[in-house]
Formats: sequence, C-alpha cells, structure tokens
Amino acid sequence: MFFKRFLCSHTAARHRHHHHGKRWSVKQVTNSNFSEALPEIKACIFNSDFVAVSLQKTGGHSATWQRILPIDTAETAYLKVKDAATRFQILQFSVCPFSVKGSKLIAHPFNFHVFPRDELKVGMPSYSFSCQSSYLTSMAREGFDFNACIYNGISYLSKAQESAAKIQTGNLSTVSGSVEPSAVYSVADTIFMERIESRVKNWIRACKDSNKTEVADALISSLRKLVAGSEVFGSRPSLTIDVCSERQVPLVIEALKEFVDVVPLHVTAKGVGVQAVRAVLTSSKEDKTLLEKEIQDTEHQQRKLVRGFREVIDLISTSQRPVVVHNSLYDLAFIHSKFQAPLPSTMDEFKNSLLSLFPHTLDVNHLMKEIGPFDKMNNVQAALSYLERRFSAPIDMDISNQAEETENTNTHGHNVLRVCQLFVKLCSILKIPLEFPGGERITQLAPSLQRTSNTFSSKVHTADVDGVGIRSGNSEKVSTDNLVFLWGLKNRKSSRNLKNLICDSYNVLSEEFDVRMLDRTCAVVVFWNAGVLDRFLGMVEGSGGEGLRCARYNTYRRVCESGLWKADLAECFDEALDESETLSRTEAKLEESVIYWNDDEMINLDDL
Repeated sequence: MFFKRFLCSHTAARHRHHHHGKRWSVKQVTNSNFSEALPEIKACIFNSDFVAVSLQKTGGHSATWQRILPIDTAETAYLKVKDAATRFQILQFSVCPFSVKGSKLIAHPFNFHVFPRDELKVGMPSYSFSCQSSYLTSMAREGFDFNACIYNGISYLSKAQESAAKIQTGNLSTVSGSVEPSAVYSVADTIFMERIESRVKNWIRACKDSNKTEVADALISSLRKLVAGSEVFGSRPSLTIDVCSERQVPLVIEALKEFVDVVPLHVTAKGVGVQAVRAVLTSSKEDKTLLEKEIQDTEHQQRKLVRGFREVIDLISTSQRPVVVHNSLYDLAFIHSKFQAPLPSTMDEFKNSLLSLFPHTLDVNHLMKEIGPFDKMNNVQAALSYLERRFSAPIDMDISNQAEETENTNTHGHNVLRVCQLFVKLCSILKIPLEFPGGERITQLAPSLQRTSNTFSSKVHTADVDGVGIRSGNSEKVSTDNLVFLWGLKNRKSSRNLKNLICDSYNVLSEEFDVRMLDRTCAVVVFWNAGVLDRFLGMVEGSGGEGLRCARYNTYRRVCESGLWKADLAECFDEALDESETLSRTEAKLEESVIYWNDDEMINLDDL
C-alpha cells in the first residue's frame, strides 16, 4: 500500500515538501511543453561549451552477478551492460549545457520525462521493458510522478527504428537533392525514359484540356482522366508512375525534369521501400513553391512525431560539444540502444559507433582517479562531499533557465547539476582550463581531458574496465588464467567457509589463493601460482570435489556472450558446460585461442 501511494501525483507532491537540499531550479519538460522547450535547449546547447547528461532508468541488473564486477574485463562488462540497456528503460533524461567563466558555472538544466509510447502503431520503440523494484522505490521516494510519465512522457524512435517505420507505414516524401544524371544510359534506360516523358506529356495535355471542357462534357472529361491515369493530390492533379526497382527511380526523376510545373514525390509502400514516383501538376511557379513548402512542413511535423525526444540527442550530436557523464559505460550504452541503434556485439564496435554520435565523451570518474581513491564513492554526492572536505575549490552555480514555481524544483534533474559541479570542481583542482580568452568556443580539449576522452567506465561495483580485481590492498597483477569459478557450494555460502574447505580438503595454503562470493550459488577463486591452480583443478575433477564444480574464465566469458542471464550464476555455468560437452571438439579449438588472448588481460587487484 505504501508503494502504491507513492505512484500517484498527490502523494508525490506531498513527499516533495519533505525533501531537504539545495533549491536548484530545473526546467521540467514533458510532452505538453516539449515543442516550446526544443528551441530553448537548442540555443543553450550551441551557446555552451559542454553538455552534461544524467539518466534515470527502470533498472540496472536482474541478478547480483549481472552487475559489473571487479572480475569483469572490458568485454564481459560491456556484454552485461548491453543486456541491461536492452532490458530496461529510461524514464528521465536530464541534459545540462554549461560553460565556465572564472569560478562561475553557468548551467542550463532541463529534465525530460520520456516514455516509449507507440505513436505510429508499428510496435516501436518498445513492446515491453523490465523494472527493478529497488529503482522504482527510489524514484517514488524522490517524488517521481509515474502517472505523468506514462501519460505525458515524450516518446521517441531511434534512427534505426525511424528507418524501419518509414518502410512499415508507407508515406510520401520529396525528392531530396538533385539526381545526378548518368554519364551513359543503356538502350533500355533511354526507351524507359522516353515512355515516361510521353506518358507525362499526354497526362498534362489531358489535364489542361479538361479545364476547358464544358460542364455537359463532364463524363468525357472523367473518362479522359481515367485513361490518362490522373489522380488528385489535395486539389492538384497527380500521376502515379510505378517502378519495378530502385534503379528506375532516378530515371523517372530525370525524365520529369523536363516539366517545370511538375513536382516529383517518392511513394513509399509498406515493407517494400520506394514503390512509385508521384508527379503533381501545379498551375504556376508560385503554386509550385507553395506545394513544396506544404510538403516540407508535413514532413517536418511527421519527423517531430517520429523522432520525439531523439531531437535532443540529435542536437547534442550536431553541436559536437563534449558530453560529460558519470558512469559512462551504462549511460552511453543506454543512449545508443534507445536513440541510435541496437547495441553491437563487441566493445570495439560499440566505441566506433558511439564516436559517430558523440566525438568526445568525458567521464568524471577518470578525473577523480587523478586525485585519490574513490572506490567507495559510487555516487556523485559522495564525491562532492569528499572534495569539499579535502580541497578549497569554490564554484558559484548560475542557473539561467528558471523553472516555474509550480514545477518539481526540489528533486528531478538535480543529479545532472551535481555532475556539472563535480566536473568543474575536479578541473579546478587539477588546473585544467575550461575557458578560453576572448570568449572563443572550445575547439580542442585540454591535454588532460584529451587523454581520458572516450574512455568508458562504470562505478557500479567495478574496477577499471581494462582489468579485473579480486581484493584491495594488493597491487599484484595476475592473468584471468589464474581465476577459477566454483559452484555446488551447498551450505558453504560464505567466502570464509569456502576458503577453509579448500585449505582442509585440497591441501592448499591460505596464502596461495583468495576467495570472493559472486552470488549465493557461485564463488571465484584467484590462485597466485599457476602450479597450485592446476593441482587444485586436478584434485577437484578427480575426486568429484564433494559436489563442487569448477570452470575457467573462458567459460565465464562464454556465459556472457551466449546471453545465459539466469538468476543464479551456477545454473548458467551448468548450461554452458552442457553445451560445450555436446560440441567438445569444436570448443577445444575455440578455447585454445581464447586462452592465448587472455595473456593480455591482466588483473589489477587494487580495484575492488
């Protein structure tokens, strides 16, 4: 009952009165005021030097082991994030263009409420999505209005979904740009174009003759239009010219260039792309200009309906401004998945695709590492408190776009302001310049920022995405070949109990290995010596291991790659090993090459 009451507007409004904190004013944007807010945020983005973003999602992982863990390499971490970005949904997207003048941070925060409604009735952007109860509870406690989000949130389609929607719905569009004539036409092309020209000439003649026909000859006029294939586009005559392939489209457009009063339009049919070209006859040069403007306005409104909130993403991308984030791997993967295209299969492909969207992304986590250990500071507020205690770097916040008094000024969108504040404070402490003399726009990042640009990280129980770790206080690096996963633990569901078992049953000294539980069913063991590891594996496999089962890191990687996202990691390992036994010969070759790759995957044990 308590949770249900949180979901309603009135309870959310009452709860906001009990919120304590800075009275920052953040403009709230829903579907109702999105059109009027779009020009405002466009001006703010292009007049600022940086753009900070922060996301509020419906979840981050479906099971304990599916979080990014210190044992994850960059590739396995990406595979986990890829699953989360596909499974969960963004409900709030905060954007804050900002600039720095001396010690003053000039910010323009906007908090967009988004919801994946199927505006075009084509099953996109999403039929369903998952929710994690802890995330929803946290949002409810902050006064988030779920009713307003569902009924008045801004919908959207990704670029890939927009292309698919055009094919599914079928519509008219203007011919974009001039079609370059071919240097040489084949005989068949020439004959085809001559037939099109002849047909259009007869059609135009029939249309003009019909205007001179007396009322008594209306039947004859109608028959002439029927024979000529004439139709009506609005109040203007039109002619549909069918094509057999995409190659014939430019031939038709080239043939229609002879007729100055004709406007060509692409006819997109459902599921088959361009099906025909429609020629619309105008009465004069002014009428032609008016028609082209009408069609462009219609296309613009259609694009706004289809793209929705993605218009904001496109503005950030077009501006080429550096994007500042916290927890970059998660946030950027969600942005790519929802607004660009489905996430690619590998981390390298993801990086290359993201560069076409945002050329520079800056994660504040990398700057924090330059100052000190932030392992236990998994949120922006904790990092800000740490800096305020240790350093003197005052920052004045100047928020230009003030929200209305009736808006939710206490909570929603504040995190993006904290990201801005943390970024500017870190740069101030590290002596990184964020402004240039003469008010010139930033054309190149400072060297310190350039080094960390487009380097992804996550602060969700993770270490550096380029390595993995087991315990803190140990700077020794070990390969992923030194890791063993154990399950079938029965009642031994703690690291201490499992370590005692290994010491007692397998004659292994406690100094030679370390143990960490990954979830209630599975643990990971790191051996400091490869010889001890091989001996341990031999004893487990030879004796049955008192119910224990074990696997190497390549099996864990295969679990992540195959999408075996069961609640218990032990169940995932069982399925992966069962599949490998079926294809043992093929898998043996694959595993051999994987082990060679692991020579470069070193584990930093400091990062847990």
